[in-house]
Amino acid sequence: MEIGITTFVENTPDPATGKLLSPYERMMNLMEEIELADQLGLDVFSIGEHHRPDFIVSSPAVVLAAAAVKTKSIRLSSAVTVLSSDDPVRVFQDFAHVDLLSKGRAEIMAGRGSFIESFPLFGNDMNDYNTLFAEKLDLLAQLNKSEKITWQGHHRPSIDNRGVYPRPYQPELPIWVAVGGTPESVVRAATRGLPMALAIIGGSPDRFVPFTNLYKDTWTKAGHDPANLRLAINSHGYIADDSQKAADEFYGPYAYVMSKIGRERGWSSMTRKQYEWMRSPEGSLLVGSPQQVIDKILYEHELFGNTRFLLHISVGTLPHASVMRAIELLGTVVGPAVKKAVGDAVLN
Repeated sequence: MEIGITTFVENTPDPATGKLLSPYERMMNLMEEIELADQLGLDVFSIGEHHRPDFIVSSPAVVLAAAAVKTKSIRLSSAVTVLSSDDPVRVFQDFAHVDLLSKGRAEIMAGRGSFIESFPLFGNDMNDYNTLFAEKLDLLAQLNKSEKITWQGHHRPSIDNRGVYPRPYQPELPIWVAVGGTPESVVRAATRGLPMALAIIGGSPDRFVPFTNLYKDTWTKAGHDPANLRLAINSHGYIADDSQKAADEFYGPYAYVMSKIGRERGWSSMTRKQYEWMRSPEGSLLVGSPQQVIDKILYEHELFGNTRFLLHISVGTLPHASVMRAIELLGTVVGPAVKKAVGDAVLN
């Protein structure tokens, strides 16, 4: 079981004071978060792509390249690269640079994007939402396997026996497919033999079991070796020294962001009652003491048999010291306990 962190590098006001960090301050805090995660032996740090004022990273590869030279062992991934609105050639080249700078620690987590600001920004038609991703994922996979490529599609100019450089340090870049619970996306990842990352950000985790079962069944039917199957679960969460402290500190920033996004999408605002249910043993939030978070990660592992778990700590901007403490607890208490429990279960 790999344990890591995912972030959208949010920059939202402190609900108590209304204070907003400058983008520079938030970016410097991010670098400290990644360095700490690396020093503590966490396995993965992943950064999302957005094109809106409340999430400040629009180019994960640029930020990951900066992190590559500040870290030694942690894997560096996007979460996600909105492949539908990007050029797969450029995506591959950018992450090949990250891979060279990190000596083989780069990964791409490709997704269609739950936020759609990039589509009109780069001149894409939302009517092509599904076909854009399928076609560009096919091109990205081919780029990963061959130095020279000949390719023809509908949404991008053709390529006629052209080399794509630089090549990464690894023989191939790991390309994960990020899904939010769409069966077609699950089948696409499994059929292609690509690892899948499933985001669980609401409701009960057990309702996602059919999706992970579909992934495993399709993987096997497609003729892929079950030993090579890799499955990540990404969940919102926060760890503090005790349960009540975690609940109180996380609620304000979390409710601010989820209510804001809810208004944009026609959802109701987040209430404290909903929040408390979501962080209960049956809910999707991993917010509490180290032991509570350990228990829920292991509960999800029982449901899904996942090989990676990524905790999305900063949904809304928390005090930097609080985020650093949560990362410390994840790296020194939660991660080791989860790995030991999963390892012991395998041995038994």
